Amino acid sequence: MNVLSAPERGSLVSGLAAGDPALRDRLAERLRTVERRLQERAARAADPRVAPLVGHLVTTGGKRLRPLLVLLGAEFGDPEGEGVVDAAVLAELVHVSSLYHDDVIDDAGIRHGADSANARWGNRRAVFAGDWLLAQAAQLSCALGPRAVRLNAVTADRLVRGQALELLGPEPGTAPLDHYLRVTAGKSASLIVLSLQLGALQAGAPEAYADVLAEYGEQLGLAFQMSDDILDITSPASASGKEPGMDLEAGVLSLPVLLALAGDGAGDGELRALIAAGPAAGTRPHRRALELLRDSAALAAAGALRDEHLARARTALAALPRTPARGILGALCDFVAHRGS
Repeated sequence: MNVLSAPERGSLVSGLAAGDPALRDRLAERLRTVERRLQERAARAADPRVAPLVGHLVTTGGKRLRPLLVLLGAEFGDPEGEGVVDAAVLAELVHVSSLYHDDVIDDAGIRHGADSANARWGNRRAVFAGDWLLAQAAQLSCALGPRAVRLNAVTADRLVRGQALELLGPEPGTAPLDHYLRVTAGKSASLIVLSLQLGALQAGAPEAYADVLAEYGEQLGLAFQMSDDILDITSPASASGKEPGMDLEAGVLSLPVLLALAGDGAGDGELRALIAAGPAAGTRPHRRALELLRDSAALAAAGALRDEHLARARTALAALPRTPARGILGALCDFVAHRGS
């Protein structure tokens, strides 16, 4: 995911909500409150030695997309409803905790343009940090009520199932692309769905709206991960905040890699051989594999599949009332389609 400073996160809100200054200002102000509460929660560890560790990814930031989605979901009910801001904090805590765990599993060295927690403190402490943040999210869900507890539990289950599928590989008889979609739904889309539904339900929005937002979020989440996969191949570390080809190095079959492995275009045979050898980052084989992927038809095919899911997300939105918040959710589809371009 691209790294964004606090002002850049604000520019994301300004860009998406440019047509409605009142909504733009309300979202920006509430995101500042979310940010403050995130920092406070990360700093509240009983042992002061823990605070820098658990606050590492919280303070280095990111887009805060999931808190923004909570606030947008709340726009279909009472956006000032009690618990909406804390719901946004909860969604980000779950998201950030998953990043700690992902970086350990992937042996990642960079996250948000800085050293990953596992690179700085080691795997055991990084796993602990992720667990601590998950515990904080669980406590917060209890304060928000039974529906928040249930949504948090369902999301945790989906996250774990998605990670298990990624680690264990496809079940017998499962097509590689179907396996990829199941993993992505569990690890990525689940967090987008959590955010939108939490916001809607905490704001007292109709259940039917929450269901529509869940369908939109599922499709947006799939597309967002596909966009990340494409950026992993096409963007330099200076733009993405991650090492280019990190998934390739880790042996993760991202969408462009998966499609290239099934292709019969020029260079696909060479690419299959390079991937099978497991090219290490920075080596000539790794650079060559990235070159082949960047020139392959698989990259365009991955973009087409991303756009297909974005079209489904837009279709889902049509069932919601025509409000400024719905317009922002539509604009977010455009943002995902053009990330890195």
